[in-house]
Amino acid sequence: QVPVAHCFGPPGHYKKKFCTVCRKSLESPAYRFCELHVHTDCILFACSDCRQCHQDGHLDHDTYHHHWREGNLSSSARCEFCKKTCGSSEVLSGMRCEWCGILAHAACYVIVTPECTFGRLRNMILPPNCVQLFSRNFSKLHCFRISENLQTESDEDDDVDGSTQGSTKDIQISTDSSKQILKIFDGNDAVKRNQFRLISVPRIAKNEEVVEAALRAYYINDDQQEYELQTFTQQVLLSDDVINRNDAAEDSNLGSVFRESVPEAWIIRAKPKDEEVVRIYPAWLKVGMAYVSLRVNKDSTVQTVIKEVLPLLGRQMECLQNFKLVEVLMGSKQVQRMVLDNQELILNRLKDIRKTSIRQMNQTRFYIEENSKSIIQVNLFVGGLPPQLSPEEYTNILKEELAIKTNVVSVNHVYQAQGAVVLQISCFSEAERIYMLVKDTVVNDKPLNAVVLPTVMASKIPQNCCPLLVFVNPKSGGLKGRDLLYSFRKLLNPHQVFELTNGGPLPGFHTFSKVPSFRVLVCGGDGTVGWVLGALEEIRHKLVCSEPSVAILPLGTGNDLGRVLRWGAGYSGEDPYSILVSVDEADDVLMDRWTILLDAEEPAEGAENGIAEPEPPKIVQMNNYCGLGIDAELSLDFHHAREEEPGKFNSRFHNKGVYVKVGLQKISHTRNLHKDIKLQVDQHEVELPSIEGLIFINIPSWGSGADLWGSESDNRFEKPRIDDGLLEVVGVTGVVHMGQVQGGFRSGIRIAQGSYFRVTLLKPIPVQVDGEPWIQAPGQIIISAAGPKV
Repeated sequence: QVPVAHCFGPPGHYKKKFCTVCRKSLESPAYRFCELHVHTDCILFACSDCRQCHQDGHLDHDTYHHHWREGNLSSSARCEFCKKTCGSSEVLSGMRCEWCGILAHAACYVIVTPECTFGRLRNMILPPNCVQLFSRNFSKLHCFRISENLQTESDEDDDVDGSTQGSTKDIQISTDSSKQILKIFDGNDAVKRNQFRLISVPRIAKNEEVVEAALRAYYINDDQQEYELQTFTQQVLLSDDVINRNDAAEDSNLGSVFRESVPEAWIIRAKPKDEEVVRIYPAWLKVGMAYVSLRVNKDSTVQTVIKEVLPLLGRQMECLQNFKLVEVLMGSKQVQRMVLDNQELILNRLKDIRKTSIRQMNQTRFYIEENSKSIIQVNLFVGGLPPQLSPEEYTNILKEELAIKTNVVSVNHVYQAQGAVVLQISCFSEAERIYMLVKDTVVNDKPLNAVVLPTVMASKIPQNCCPLLVFVNPKSGGLKGRDLLYSFRKLLNPHQVFELTNGGPLPGFHTFSKVPSFRVLVCGGDGTVGWVLGALEEIRHKLVCSEPSVAILPLGTGNDLGRVLRWGAGYSGEDPYSILVSVDEADDVLMDRWTILLDAEEPAEGAENGIAEPEPPKIVQMNNYCGLGIDAELSLDFHHAREEEPGKFNSRFHNKGVYVKVGLQKISHTRNLHKDIKLQVDQHEVELPSIEGLIFINIPSWGSGADLWGSESDNRFEKPRIDDGLLEVVGVTGVVHMGQVQGGFRSGIRIAQGSYFRVTLLKPIPVQVDGEPWIQAPGQIIISAAGPKV
């Protein structure tokens, strides 16, 4: 009913899957999007029948029907209606709704009620009718914020390669000398691009047989009597009667070509008609009637068609001037719309389309739409700007760097702390220009980034719906993040899934800023979780739902927070659907967060005029733990090793091996940390034992699941909890002690428990907060509770 383009990833190998176009198995590389699988050779014939995930001003409606996709179901799939098996790994069979996931036979799905309720995940899916995005020439990659480095879209050249690759199979089959190979073009467009398909026909064949084979190559099942073949030469297209196979005259041009092995080229042409039946589709949802058929002749104009169609659709009382006829080309990668002029002759238009491409004619529809003044509004998030500037200063930077036109571009939101703005643009071409220009713009040696954002219409969200905002770090956890991105975009609305390497967490929180109630799922390591929680803390005051619950899918190496909240030690390929069900069923718990103020007293080196100024205080947020000394030193060495060879750090096993290696190098190493620092807990001085590392812990899991505090009861301290407003302070005597704690043979040395800490550093000392290490200059470190619990 509503044409929506696909967005294909790079070609890959998919076992036991079938092509939706030719229905054969995918042995060669193929493309995939949602559950649509197609050969590289068949991609041109895929129709734009993807899910409608947002409203774009065309064919918008609030009723959502099942979006059926045929085949590629598991062998155990059962029909919702007759409860018998409907899947197969041998052929393309069975139907599945891409929203709610219900399964049915091809014969049964027509009986299922058309309205879709979004299935088990209905409470966490962002309903498509609540999302608005005016996209026009922005591709699906841009609209769904899919990084182009993860998902390189193939261009037209690939299609040419695809068509010739696919056809070489046919050549190899027919080495038979009685067969003739012909190149077939389907119109002028194919000739320009040199996109042809090869057919194999007997050397002595009737005209009709060749036309039939040519139509079959282009998946056109019209009557062959309506088509003819024309010879093709680069200079001229002849319109003579073709291929008289029985003409064996030696001097005939045709006869001589047949004896050569060079494939001969022909073009399929539609024979001219005096009248024809066209289908007109209503742009409003009319249940029980997908289209009306209308007979047109050589005098029929667009206006006469509108006049005849309106009564058939029950709109006879309305004025003709309120309607327009729109030609829609439903190509697999892009949907192109063109409003037809009222005086244009319909038959001439059909003739032009067929001349360009017979295949395109099969993918072209005519929609009758109401004339409405749609207000264009594109929201563009621009990040990477200098932080802490005023809205006027940001506007001036954008004027200088991007030459924005202030009559159509306004700065809608400013996020000063993050150096980001949201632009509201009322002109498509200006939005596209700015988007492309931002990618190549650098301000203060920092590249800018742009993200196209949808508008969420919060008033339309159902009362019981609490959409899930998903953040995925594709670089975490041995690149499992990429597969999860694909799965979550398929199971939910792609507009609620954000890739953290593309602008960070801010675009996601901005998109959901007006949503009255939502939850968050963070897929990544502890560092990623800290990043998202930090962004949430900074933007909390701008959110209608200021305290969303946060779930974790642990993809990192340590995943201590994931362990404590019972999400497991690390993702190992579980079914993404069952993960979403777990998120839906999970309970809320509160957790303390802590603010660490680092105030270095030593001046920064290289100050002007010899007058040295100290570094400004630095503030960081802490969720899990903060370590000083040996713990941070190992973390720093690991960090340096990963920066030197990032490609090797793609599995948890390898990462832990490197930790062990850097630890062994430090075994004989002694530091008298207790002599280099002083500790104050809740205003009282605390004497430190002889230790090499001091660790402040907020959660009962440290260094990939070890219990540093220990489980023995102790009258001096309360039993630790993640929401008690207290931090535990533990000491370790060295690498061997840390190894024993990791192995579960010992626990750390309990030193203190409190809610306000002051550490005085007498020397530069390695420090790490939630796995992020650095060397801290001498000075003060103050740790205190941060705002509301999360």
